[in-house]
Amino acid sequence: MPGFWLNDLLDFSSWLGNPLAWLVVAFWVWMLVDAIRRAEWLWVVFIVIFPLINAVLYYFLVYRTAAPATRGFELPGSYDRHRIKELQTQIHHLDKAHHHSLLGDIYFQQGKLDLAEASYRAALERDPTDADTRAHLGQCLLRQKRSADARPLLESVCEENPRHDYGHTFMALAETLAALGEKHAAIKVWKQVLENHSYARARVQLAELYAEQNQLDLARAELTEALTDAAHAPKFDRKRDRLWISRAKKLLDQV
Repeated sequence: MPGFWLNDLLDFSSWLGNPLAWLVVAFWVWMLVDAIRRAEWLWVVFIVIFPLINAVLYYFLVYRTAAPATRGFELPGSYDRHRIKELQTQIHHLDKAHHHSLLGDIYFQQGKLDLAEASYRAALERDPTDADTRAHLGQCLLRQKRSADARPLLESVCEENPRHDYGHTFMALAETLAALGEKHAAIKVWKQVLENHSYARARVQLAELYAEQNQLDLARAELTEALTDAAHAPKFDRKRDRLWISRAKKLLDQV
């Protein structure tokens, strides 16, 4: 029986007529392309050499860690999945606020917002004045659709330093104001962000607010600028801004 199954597997013509086989191939290509985009080169090798099992493992161990809740809303810097165990060990022995906050950043990037919030709150119990922790907790609450809770944290940090986290905290404040229905205040903050930075995340959301108010010329100008910047951006920025550029193209077709 196994021999007959193996012969069928190696029979290319039988695969062509099998819809399930095409789904398997599509899944494998999907995971392979995602691994290449993330520069997970070791996984690329594994997926190529042992396609099916490693494509499934990659899906559960890597792909699902990039949750949609924070896709396109990354904190500055990068994270390393292997740092979790190291930080947990440091917390066990030293219990420093900084370590709790760094662990929260990793969970945030993975989209594990409940764990991120718990880590940030543990950090604030040990150091309630830390601006990074307050700002990142605010961003975490915003992604959990708790805008009213996020607002005082983000506002306090922006009042102290409008350029905190390279403008990311100010962008989160603009998103919070928009979520609370304060569209004019949000537009004002977005414009302040763009005085110092040229983030696609800022231009696209400002354009969306302009479009809501039927200020279509202003919306088109911001969208065009975002697409022009993207065409000349380095690879890392294009990867980070993929969600925003997609939104920009879609909205530009509508306005």
